[in-house]
Amino acid sequence: MNTVSGTRLNTQLRTFLLLAGLTGLLVAIGGILFKGPGLVLFAGIAIVMNFASYWWSDKMALRMSGAQPLAEGDDPRLHAIVRDLAQRAELPVPRLYVIPQEQPNAFATGRNKQHAAIAVTAGLRRHMPEDQLTGVLAHEFAHIKNRDILIQSIGAMIAGVISAIATFLQFQFLFGGDDDDSPLGMVGALATMILAPLAASLLQLAVSRQREYLADATGARIMGRTEPLASALETLARGTQVFPMKVNPAAEALFIVNPLHGAGVANLFATHPPLEERIARLRALAV
Repeated sequence: MNTVSGTRLNTQLRTFLLLAGLTGLLVAIGGILFKGPGLVLFAGIAIVMNFASYWWSDKMALRMSGAQPLAEGDDPRLHAIVRDLAQRAELPVPRLYVIPQEQPNAFATGRNKQHAAIAVTAGLRRHMPEDQLTGVLAHEFAHIKNRDILIQSIGAMIAGVISAIATFLQFQFLFGGDDDDSPLGMVGALATMILAPLAASLLQLAVSRQREYLADATGARIMGRTEPLASALETLARGTQVFPMKVNPAAEALFIVNPLHGAGVANLFATHPPLEERIARLRALAV
């Protein structure tokens, strides 16, 4: 087994374990809040969520980001670049979407390579030179090739539900609740409010960080060069500082760079590895 294949296998195994951890965390929350019946209820919720994510993850991700279909007549050059990269990557040509946001960014989604889609922001097309744009698209093709797109969507969906549960509990704790609740039950609810979103963020962070490094390396190999993607990451880093982007935090992990970069304490639990490290690894890579 070569180094790249070994790295991919190791990452796939680690991702499976981390997604299992997210699902287990959701089931554990049900057990804490509702005892025995909660375990069954939340296990059922987790199964339904994973099933729904398989079939509709692309639609949910595209809707959350406000992406709109991009017809070939509206941007024939971008469609030509995507067709060329699909041929190089030996993948079907994905559907193309545009997100009406000025921040340069992009993501890939879909349940498999036959049903994949790539969404780019209007700012990516407007502010990025073509060689860097091609590097960004190659990175997204790498996510499709490495089967990351479904995994990231499921992780984002489960993490979002866990955060929503914690928010609901905070509301209940502040404005309602049964006076007869036991102290132990209150402690469990408080622990869930505080620790569950943190644990979900850390698990999602570990899923995404490993996959971003691998997608960078795979994308560079698709292009046959590392510099276009390395330079693109530098441009994207500047773009996130200059152009704020409104995005559902649950979808943050899908993008090539964190669209919420610099957003206060949230940046401590960003799902992306440091851009400086990604760039350094790319420039040290032999392709």
